[in-house]
Amino acid sequence: MSEQADLRETIRARYAAAATAVAQGGGGCCGPQAVEVDETFGATLYPAAQRDELPAEAVAASLGCGNPIAVAELREGERVLDLGSGGGIDVLLSARRVGPTGKAYGLDMTDEMLALALSNADKAGATNVEFLKGNIEAIPLPGNTIDVVISNCVINLSVDKPAVFAETFRVLRPGGRLGISDVVADDHLTPAERAERGSYVSCIAGALTFTEYREGLEATGFVNVEITPTFEAADGVHSAVVRAVKPLDIEQVSATASAPNGDSCCGVSACCTTDAQSIDPTLTVAEAKSEAGCGCQ
Repeated sequence: MSEQADLRETIRARYAAAATAVAQGGGGCCGPQAVEVDETFGATLYPAAQRDELPAEAVAASLGCGNPIAVAELREGERVLDLGSGGGIDVLLSARRVGPTGKAYGLDMTDEMLALALSNADKAGATNVEFLKGNIEAIPLPGNTIDVVISNCVINLSVDKPAVFAETFRVLRPGGRLGISDVVADDHLTPAERAERGSYVSCIAGALTFTEYREGLEATGFVNVEITPTFEAADGVHSAVVRAVKPLDIEQVSATASAPNGDSCCGVSACCTTDAQSIDPTLTVAEAKSEAGCGCQ
């Protein structure tokens, strides 16, 4: 495998171990290969009232560096996408805030986390949620269909951050918002110095600097970019709140990409959905796939 593929597999395996530990009755940091967490990462960053709303397993599986729900300013009826949704804590909290007329999607690449999230959604009685398998570099949703994208300490783990920014921009409606928590490094730290402070899988080595993060979002087309540090996770490396907006006047052009059978019809390579949801927002992802008629998986 390539170095990027090796790294992605290492990340997947560590988070799979964390999910398995929770499913077996342990905490997110239990088990020989699970992710190490301390007071700077995990469910303690959520108010007790929010934690008490959810199944214990959703809380135990939280491995983030912040609380994106506190900054996303979710509104009734909105469609929300959580990148790297893990055990589902942010999806379930979002679903409560957007209400029955809204919807919360969770995207994760790890089977074990997806199984845990589905179990947690069932325990919570959440009916306006949907969990999708895929990579955040190729989001399996149609363009211009999401009001808010959230994420909690996941984008730093990506091996292709420009692709994440581009895909996030694509799925957001014009005027849509980005409201995430992530790890960001001081501008003077080189990649080697970031690696000295922590590994990639521990959310340190892969962190962008403040300038790199801002320039990456702006190059994609985002405006009103704000990056606000909240606490220091390591020397010169911070948990931060990142906000940005997709311009209202952006031209709504449907992306095209190769479908699994080679036809260009779906706008994303990870899953052959269509822009049907742009026309009829009540369609589920499964219904949109059926509408595509091009070998959707």
